[in-house]
Amino acid sequence: MRHLISPLDLTEEETTRILDLADRIGTHKEAYAHLAEGKQLATLFYEPSTRTRLSFESAMLSLGGQTLGFAGAEQSSATKGETVADTVRVVSCYADIIAMRHPKEGAPLCASMYATIPVINAGDGGHYHPTQTLIDLLTIRQRKGRLDHLTVGFCGDLKFGRTVHSLVNSLVRYPGNKFYFISPEELRIPDYMIERTLKPSHSTYREVSDLEETLPKLDVLYMTRVQKERFFNEEDYIRLKDTYILNKEKLELAPSDMPVLHPLPRVDEISVDVDSDPRAAYFQQVQNGKYVRMSLILALLEITDPLTGEKVL
Repeated sequence: MRHLISPLDLTEEETTRILDLADRIGTHKEAYAHLAEGKQLATLFYEPSTRTRLSFESAMLSLGGQTLGFAGAEQSSATKGETVADTVRVVSCYADIIAMRHPKEGAPLCASMYATIPVINAGDGGHYHPTQTLIDLLTIRQRKGRLDHLTVGFCGDLKFGRTVHSLVNSLVRYPGNKFYFISPEELRIPDYMIERTLKPSHSTYREVSDLEETLPKLDVLYMTRVQKERFFNEEDYIRLKDTYILNKEKLELAPSDMPVLHPLPRVDEISVDVDSDPRAAYFQQVQNGKYVRMSLILALLEITDPLTGEKVL
């Protein structure tokens, strides 16, 4: 039995197989429509979510399976003091696979230690968001044709941005990738990411504060919102939330084939006038989210791919 807690739980080869399956699902939907009949996905979301929770549910339904779960800690026995360990022990009796989002780092890892069914980390605090990472990798590969020798800019909240941390951890495994980290000082990439990920992989990176100056150098731009829910001080949030706003005028500084990614939801950091630009890739990411999660469910449930006759993991 396998779990997905960190993007590094998958080898590069396994990651490629997951992405390849997601591509096949996107072009041959009917072939995968009934593979999970009789299976149930439990979505245990202890904090709010729109895209991630609904895409997991849509993925399972599109595979012919069923879903159950809750969309907030207040709807669970956590309000009565039940531990994550006990919750997943109980849910393991009802479902075949779990997708868990939790505000505390490490909660899905704890869950995986007690569950008797596969657990997928759907985001834990400011730590990891491995399914979003797979979505980002698939979208970059579709847009650029490769995952290596890219110059990737990350802009916005790099301190609390779990999607940023997860994607950097994956991209450093591919040769030749370079990184620009664009943020105010208060939201810079954490030191532990530099010491544990960037330096050991001998990655080339720069920390900068000027988005306009950096745009012409990038192959990919990854925008993030400043996350109000991660701040203890509302004044700091208000001061920093509009530091970077990508609009059509600024986008003219970027290469014509530079995709703009964003894990969503956005607030003001990408102007709506960017949506019509062919470089806007964030709604493509949303569509890919369904296919990636379908791929992961099949892989972790060890269901054979009907088009290849093989299991993915």
